[in-house]
Amino acid sequence: MNATVRYIVCVLLAVIVTLSAFYLMHRLISGGDGEREELEPPPGIRFGEVDLTDEVERVDRRQPDPPDPPDEPPPPPDMDIEQMEETPRERPQLDMPDLDLSMAGSGPFMGSYGQQERTGDGDVVPLVRIQPQYPREAAVAQIEGYVTIRFTITETGSVRNPQVIESRPARVFDRAAIRAILRWRFQPRVVDGVAVEREATTTIDFDLDQA
Repeated sequence: MNATVRYIVCVLLAVIVTLSAFYLMHRLISGGDGEREELEPPPGIRFGEVDLTDEVERVDRRQPDPPDPPDEPPPPPDMDIEQMEETPRERPQLDMPDLDLSMAGSGPFMGSYGQQERTGDGDVVPLVRIQPQYPREAAVAQIEGYVTIRFTITETGSVRNPQVIESRPARVFDRAAIRAILRWRFQPRVVDGVAVEREATTTIDFDLDQA
């Protein structure tokens, strides 16, 4: 069999296969008898005619009228209130003893219960005064004395730059006096409404009987 015959046979077979395929597709689409079956619509879905009316329904959306205010309640009945008479009370008379207090600064100064201090300026009175600790060696040796200190009162009332200008006996009570006065607080001097620094001098006594 030559090539020409084989070519013709292949073409005929291809035509036969193609026609068979088209025939089978037609049979599948047509349902086997060549006629399409009418498909029923799925249940639950119905499309019918819709009647539309030309009349428009109007809804009244006006707010209702407010209710009438309630009637005013009757006024309360008049009540007679008895006026309470106040009886003046007599103040008890107290016999106050006359106290001889030395005045220093803005109020009476009654001294301290421990070591004493003497300020050189009459208006320099400590608002907060910490008593110095009596040196142990001086207490054992029964030594008494005093320390005079010059210092600066700042605008806030604290103490700055204390210096010992006199002490008896010398250098025995200096350290205790300096430590104590650095913790004191004073009323600062006010000039034209402004607090200013000032110099002051005070003397601290060390007395065994009062310590």
